[in-house]
Amino acid sequence: RRRSPVATQRTVTRVRAATQRAVTRVRTVNLLGDETSPYLRQHADNPVHWYPWGPLAMAAAVERDVPILLSVGYSACHWCHVMAHESFEDPVIAATMNEGFVNVKVDREERPDVDSIYMDAVTSLTGRGGWPMTVFCHPDGRPFHGGTYWPDRPRGGMPSFPQVLAAVSEAWQNRRDDLDGMGDRLTATMGRHAEVEPSDAPPGPRTLAGAAVHMVQVHDLEWGGFGGAPKFPQAMNLEALLRHIATTGDIPANLILTRTLDAMASGGIYDHLGGGFSRYSVDRYWLVPHFEKMLYDNALLARAYLHGWQVLGHDHWRQVASETIEYVLRDLRHPDGGFLSAEDADSEGVEGKFYVWSEAEVREVCGVDADAAVSWYGMSENGNFEGANILHRPVRGDLSRPDDVERARQALFARREARVRPGLDDKVLTEWNGLMLATLADAAMAMGREDWMEAARTNGDFLCRTLQRSDGRWLRSWQAEGGARTLGYAADHAAMVDGLTRLGEATGEARWTEAAICSADVLLERFSDDANGGFHTTGSDAEALVRRPKDLMDNAQPSANSLAAVGLLRLGALVGDSRYTEAAEGVLRLLGDRVAEHPTAFGHLLGAVDLFHSGITEVVVTGDRPDLVAAAGGTWRPNVVLSWGERIPGPLWEGRDGDRAWVCRDFACRAPVDTPDGLLAELG
Repeated sequence: RRRSPVATQRTVTRVRAATQRAVTRVRTVNLLGDETSPYLRQHADNPVHWYPWGPLAMAAAVERDVPILLSVGYSACHWCHVMAHESFEDPVIAATMNEGFVNVKVDREERPDVDSIYMDAVTSLTGRGGWPMTVFCHPDGRPFHGGTYWPDRPRGGMPSFPQVLAAVSEAWQNRRDDLDGMGDRLTATMGRHAEVEPSDAPPGPRTLAGAAVHMVQVHDLEWGGFGGAPKFPQAMNLEALLRHIATTGDIPANLILTRTLDAMASGGIYDHLGGGFSRYSVDRYWLVPHFEKMLYDNALLARAYLHGWQVLGHDHWRQVASETIEYVLRDLRHPDGGFLSAEDADSEGVEGKFYVWSEAEVREVCGVDADAAVSWYGMSENGNFEGANILHRPVRGDLSRPDDVERARQALFARREARVRPGLDDKVLTEWNGLMLATLADAAMAMGREDWMEAARTNGDFLCRTLQRSDGRWLRSWQAEGGARTLGYAADHAAMVDGLTRLGEATGEARWTEAAICSADVLLERFSDDANGGFHTTGSDAEALVRRPKDLMDNAQPSANSLAAVGLLRLGALVGDSRYTEAAEGVLRLLGDRVAEHPTAFGHLLGAVDLFHSGITEVVVTGDRPDLVAAAGGTWRPNVVLSWGERIPGPLWEGRDGDRAWVCRDFACRAPVDTPDGLLAELG
């Protein structure tokens, strides 16, 4: 029978009343308030009864006989914020979550091991991944359903999050056997991409050249970069191109590298007032960014522009590298010396509000320089973002600002500093700091910036004091309010091997090389895969997950194995320890076939391939010869390692004395030289 409107309204009223009783009946528990992750603490006031990842949540799921709802995201993720506002802050949706699930919140940046294995399950189930990620699991951690963002109501062909919750609850109550079978099948897919048997040999000596040919074929002829929208910078592949160009002078590779670096630095993805890069461009023109700024992106891109300037001599690339480093030092540096993780895309709840301008405001701020600013920053071009302008350069590569534009830039920057800033993720991640430390040390040496060198020393001191245990084991993350708790991963140790090695090369201080050795020893002891080669993501002393992950491919950041291969090859050559070079060769053998088939998926590892085949030149400068140190370190030679100042462990300093430079290669040392020109001639 058709129900009357009055009866229908009574039913709706009863349902609402029952929901409100459920809200008050369930004990309010949210355990995120004491977590070190700012992302988790953002959810500490949700009506959802969040647990952090750990045995307490799994025990609660067993006791209540309900599934785990695992929600993974990060602080700078725009759609994570959207789902939080729509669903996790809604008391009715939260009540459904609390009644039917044990809810677990994970910061993917703090727990990349958890993120990676459950992302495998979601991509296997849906064919795509991303954040926010929502996974439904058995109490023992086996996933049986998952996806990314679900809206609070049906939209765009997607079911609503409440509909998903209801469907999962119904299946849990009535079709548990089906979910159990799905859990077994999905668990089998988790970490499968890491189950790689070693190749017979490392990637061949033509791998880097082949990768360059592939990049020339797939790049965007007009705007640079690779692929269409959304477009990511792919800094590691650009570094690989630079290696190839530096040794071959390849003209097509030079053209696409120049086009890409110029287009990115001219586009809206680059912050023309404060320096630094946003995460990616939503279009192919590098114009409209997704406005979040990540430490790792800026560490890798500053490095690409620095090395591009050193190899090809374009001064505006030096400017971009300098402004990007200054951005990190100004806006992402903790007073104690650690580098913070990210700035959000949103401010005052609006994406990009901090960065965009109306022409009227620009004219009001810049006064007599307004016409110059409007023209220079492309306000008459297609720079519109939701009614406002994104500052960019219509003429690619023309970045050297005339005096009137520089005055306007300073005025606009000062006005912008008075705006409400985007949210700041103020945790210090060891891995990302290692990337930035390597860049900062290289840049300080290349540009003769003693202030940057001191910032690098301060960062190294902070990391070793705050995030490294007495046994050399690194922790993953530090935050001022909560300190450091989580055990570090292979990527943390590998990034610190490289960062500390380069800091030792830049400063001539042996303590940094000794710290790199300690980090390398822990990496080999705790993370090595003795059966197949390479390194597991988690240490042998870490919490056991349903699968032990292994980070192989270079994505937004270098993989743990790529970082390890490059860092261990360089450190092994510097200190003469074959354990490190053999472990690095194990990574190359493990990934040999894959790199040959898909070289651009291993952009950072291509550097290790080049080091392995081209060989490493060791340079020792004895005595007080800053001119020789400057000659060795002033030009980018990625296959050279340098020791000077204090003696370091290993055979490199044996029998060396006098105020001169010694160059060794392929287990043979040449006659010492005592002039910069002589050293440059030896280096070629």
